Amino acid sequence: MLPPGDVSAWQRRHGGVGGSTVSAVEANEQERKDGANNGPQIEFSATRLFRQWMGETQSAFAFTTYQGGALCVIGVKQDGFLDRSFFPFERCMGLAHNETALWVASRYQMWRFSNNVTRSEQEAGIGRAYRPRVAYVTGDIDIHEIDIDAGGRPIFANTAFSCLATVSDTSSFQEVWRPKFVSRLASEDRCHLNGLAMRDGKPGFVTAFSMSDTSEGWRQLRVGGGVVIDVDSHEPVATGLSLPHSPRWHKGRLYVLNSGEGSFGEIDLNTGSYQEIARLPGYARGLDFVGRFAVVGLSMARDGVFSGLPLEDRLTQTGEAARCGIRVIDLDTGDVVHGLDIQGKVQELFDVRLFPNIPRIALMGGRAGDYSKLVSAEQKAQ
Repeated sequence: MLPPGDVSAWQRRHGGVGGSTVSAVEANEQERKDGANNGPQIEFSATRLFRQWMGETQSAFAFTTYQGGALCVIGVKQDGFLDRSFFPFERCMGLAHNETALWVASRYQMWRFSNNVTRSEQEAGIGRAYRPRVAYVTGDIDIHEIDIDAGGRPIFANTAFSCLATVSDTSSFQEVWRPKFVSRLASEDRCHLNGLAMRDGKPGFVTAFSMSDTSEGWRQLRVGGGVVIDVDSHEPVATGLSLPHSPRWHKGRLYVLNSGEGSFGEIDLNTGSYQEIARLPGYARGLDFVGRFAVVGLSMARDGVFSGLPLEDRLTQTGEAARCGIRVIDLDTGDVVHGLDIQGKVQELFDVRLFPNIPRIALMGGRAGDYSKLVSAEQKAQ
């Protein structure tokens, strides 16, 4: 992390951290009023036009941090200022939502929040209000990305068991799909299957760190062993990637984060080649879209899994510091046009999800003590 007062060239070009800074004082005051000041101790620094961009897109977003054990929701209030809220979930990773539900993965549970907006919430500018209704106990199966199929069923990357799965009323999970090179269902994290792209309401593509079939075999293939796999055919559509994450099918194109390179790009399904769109100052993880913009989550490099990667070499050569935060990329030009840096105890993000055309969302019951207050009734059908 850069010392106070040191501003990167990217920040100077886009207005610097002193431009449109999200006020920690304002956010903390709001959290005290809401009784939600239970998140990790962090500060946000936005580029000059980030808040304006959020206002123009009228889209809230959320990100998860397993390091900080929290889900963070950021929206735009009616007065134009940004609204920030934290909700604690141990080892919080995968995140998915639709009009009716929001799913959140924690260390050993899958939470389902139901959307039910009251009139007073609507008057306050809240477009969706999610309240916890169901928590499936999965055990520690290392759930990574989540999405929701056409039938409303959550599908998640069960990384420990190298498969796609869904929730079960009788077991920790129900297997949905497994790569053909994984010979059996075992809690051995054989290929580090981590990312999921839905296509036409069903699983379309997954990312994995390798095509290995031995316990944690992917660790020997971190550089160049990564693949994107077509779920229907079981065949790789791209190889040679470094620790890929977050495949997304968007407007007929397949995008992915080549995380070990610190890169965002597109897969040419005809040739299998990875076409870089933008380079990023950090380990890229978490991807979503609004209009012509891609929004990517960044994490700072750490020893262990991150060390020895092309990303680390590139940052060393350019003298650029790794960042934790959000970057907005213009798909038409490939330019990184806006950003939000996160400073403090949180240095890693996992998932990022946007709420297009919904400027503000609410999430209730972030603390266990709040659940006793979440009482509502459904009348008997006439």
